[in-house]
Amino acid sequence: MTSDTSGTTEATAAYGTATEPPSARHRSRLRLNKIPEVTVYFWVIKVLCTTVGETAADLLNEKAGLGLTGVSLLMSALLAVVLVVQFRTNAYRAGVYWLAVALISVVGTLVSDNLTDNMGVPLETTTTVFAILLAVVFVAWYRSERTLSIHSVDTTRRESFYWLAVLFTFALGTSAGDLVAERMDLGYWVSAVLFALAIAAVAVARFALGLDAVWSFWIAYVLTRPLGASVGDYLSQPTGDGGLGLGTVVTSALFLTVILGLVVFLAITRKDVTEPERRQEIPTA
Repeated sequence: MTSDTSGTTEATAAYGTATEPPSARHRSRLRLNKIPEVTVYFWVIKVLCTTVGETAADLLNEKAGLGLTGVSLLMSALLAVVLVVQFRTNAYRAGVYWLAVALISVVGTLVSDNLTDNMGVPLETTTTVFAILLAVVFVAWYRSERTLSIHSVDTTRRESFYWLAVLFTFALGTSAGDLVAERMDLGYWVSAVLFALAIAAVAVARFALGLDAVWSFWIAYVLTRPLGASVGDYLSQPTGDGGLGLGTVVTSALFLTVILGLVVFLAITRKDVTEPERRQEIPTA
């Protein structure tokens, strides 16, 4: 009497090994990536969020009447609430994810501004400290998970590392952008061009020279922050300070409208849902 090995193989591929406990197999099926696919939509929204993070932080600091510290506490509380919702979702949700990115952009800007404006810490120091902290997060993340890939952010611990890294990339980018644009007195639009060229160089290194995909992503992710901040400052700051004088209200509203439109589009079309999640959506017995 012969056994049906093909059926066993298919069952094992779908549900794990035969010795794997049922609870573990259930958890395996529920582990979905919580980060969107890295497409052109991803980078466009990311840069727009960084721009909003810069202008919205300035707007709230100027208009809310709470002071830099008060605004920082308020936005940190809002971010904490949204992150709780993000962690409780069982898969990537465009609206929740990008709201968290936008808020963390604002908070990262405020953290840097508090250190430089309220505490008098030089931009050179904050840039160095945030770079070290980001490196520490990456080392701890890799030692714990053996990967820094955003295509495997499918556990609470990996997601915690991911959002901590994102926070420090925004804080680092804010300090580095201000250092280049203001302390080095290069101006906003020149700084934007320099950071755009740096991102282009990373793209060339990735696609022409074979730079590792994971490191290419994180280097570009860091550089988009000062790029967006420089663009935001150039659009919103007075002409006497080297900007176009659109103001923080107009600039923030313009970019938020575009972000909202793109996020709604992605939520409907699901064009940025990663392949692992698409496969998990296939019904199982």
